[in-house]
This record gives sequence, structure tokens and C-alpha cells, in this order.
Amino acid sequence: MTKRDAIIATTCRLLELQGYRATGLNEIIRESGAPKGSLYHYFPEGKDELAAESIAHSAAVITANIAGVMAAHDDAATAVVSFVRQLAGYVAASGYQQGGPITAVALEAASTNERLRLACRDAYRAWRQPFADKLRPAYGDRADRLAALILSAIEGGIVLTRSEQSVQPLLDVADEIETLLMGT
Repeated sequence: MTKRDAIIATTCRLLELQGYRATGLNEIIRESGAPKGSLYHYFPEGKDELAAESIAHSAAVITANIAGVMAAHDDAATAVVSFVRQLAGYVAASGYQQGGPITAVALEAASTNERLRLACRDAYRAWRQPFADKLRPAYGDRADRLAALILSAIEGGIVLTRSEQSVQPLLDVADEIETLLMGT
């Protein structure tokens, strides 16, 4: 892993765990093992640039994960529900510390930092796309709206799951999405 990659990986983890404001550059440098000069070499615009690139990195990883799960199932409802249930297991396995890599940043910075707002917006759009693509054959024009609803339910489910230290909120989201998509 390059120093740049280590800095981004560390920033992704810290943003998810504690948010943007609580994540300091000195902490990123210390935990990544990168010299301070390399941080400014790779990210000359500082913390905002680093956070925006870290959000983009998280977005790409999660988009690929969503797309992989969508591709693994023929049926849209089964694919979406499978993703949410896998996510519930991931959040639980992390001790309820992971599962919302940009949620804290989106809430903290959306109204005060245009660069980070745009990075979060782009991440959420990227995450919606594989859901919409999977839903489009069965739901046509509703696919984009359903994908937005699904992503919103997942994000809210993650917040509740982490707050309650229980996977039940995400499992409830999975069950209700299944009911919605199956039309039962």
C-alpha cells in the first residue's frame, strides 16, 4: 500500500468512526504512519481535499459491493434484500462501529462545506445507481425513485442499528423492502 493509499484508508476509517470535525490531520498522520510532508504532498489543499477523496474512495468500494450483490441474483427483490442482510451482518461484526462511511460527514458538512456536500451527494448517487439498474427491468420509471427510497431506508437503518446496537432495524428494513418489491 502506498503512503497515499494509507492516508486515504486511515481517513476513511476515522471519518466513519468519528466524523469530519473530530478527525484531525495529526491523528491521520499518526495512524497512517505517513510523514506529515507526504500528507501535504498528496493533498495540498488540506483536510477538505483529503476528506473529499476519502469519500470518493468509500463510494467506489461500496458501489462495487452493491453492484456485485445485484449481479449475483436474478431477482431484484432478492438482490436488494440480500445486500441489506449482508450489511446488517457487517455492521454487527464491526461491533456496531462501521456501516455508514459518510453518514457523519454528510450530516456535519452538508450545510457548511460545499466541497464535502458535493462529495457526499456524488457518493449517494453512485450507491443508488446499481439498485436502480437492477430494479429498472421490473419497475421501469419507478426504478430511480425506488432506489432512492431503498438507499434512504438503508442509511436510516444503519443509524438505528448502530444506535441500538442491534441488527434488528436493518433486518426490518430488509423485510419491508422485500414486501414492497414483492407487492405483498
